[in-house]
Amino acid sequence: MMVKRTGRLVASAAVPAAVFLTLGLSGPALAESGKAYQIDLAQLNDSGSRGTAMLSIKGNQLTVQIESEGMVPGSPSAQHLHGSTNGHDFQCPDATDDTNRDGILSNTEATVDYGNINISLTTSGDTKATSGLAVDRMPVANKQGKLSYKRTITVSQDVVDHIQDLHIVQHGIDRNKNGKYDFEGAGKSELDPKLPQEATAPTNCGMVMGASVGSLPVGGVETGGGSGSPQSATVTPVTAAGGALAAAAVTAGAVVFARRRAASVAARTRTVQTAGGAA
Repeated sequence: MMVKRTGRLVASAAVPAAVFLTLGLSGPALAESGKAYQIDLAQLNDSGSRGTAMLSIKGNQLTVQIESEGMVPGSPSAQHLHGSTNGHDFQCPDATDDTNRDGILSNTEATVDYGNINISLTTSGDTKATSGLAVDRMPVANKQGKLSYKRTITVSQDVVDHIQDLHIVQHGIDRNKNGKYDFEGAGKSELDPKLPQEATAPTNCGMVMGASVGSLPVGGVETGGGSGSPQSATVTPVTAAGGALAAAAVTAGAVVFARRRAASVAARTRTVQTAGGAA
């Protein structure tokens, strides 16, 4: 069963110029691509993983670029666009979603928040949800735990129309810090007993920001039930002063999001308790 979440918030902020340089993108290149979205990948499972991704859409062509670090060195990382194209409002999970309290946020537990696989971000072949565990076609981190990925794929119109409802999730953790995936670290995966839990647990997640970025960054604040329409949007040149303002905006947005998240968790807890009492 999927739980619909509401009240998603996106901070209004300029995208740092360094992000575009890291991903090999420039303002004009983004403008030519139609719509583009920056995604910051934040760690899950205390993995230490983080990164930046860019989604750019031109017609039904979606280009995905990811630069991440803190991955398991020399190991493949399953990665996907999770979420819904039919109106459900999902979001990235946190430690409170570890419902069995074993200290590991499994993919099954996290799926309640970020939704099922919509697109598998493989390096070759198909990108169907059924390729979600095709580890032989997933990108591999280098010896320093850094991962670079770029691929252009043809997507459905539903994906184009609902791209803001999707999230990038990378998988793979090293619970026992031995530099590889093994069964000793966290046991078997609930998705496939032939795979270690370390290989399928999410290591980071990033929500698509509320407004597209073009030759100049665009931010926006989005509230409500996941309509995908930003309540406000501003265009801000990338300058030193703009960067400072962006940082302040992100900080403010993070505080509000944290409060909304806490309220959401509290509401869910009350619902569970009420249901338990009724039973």
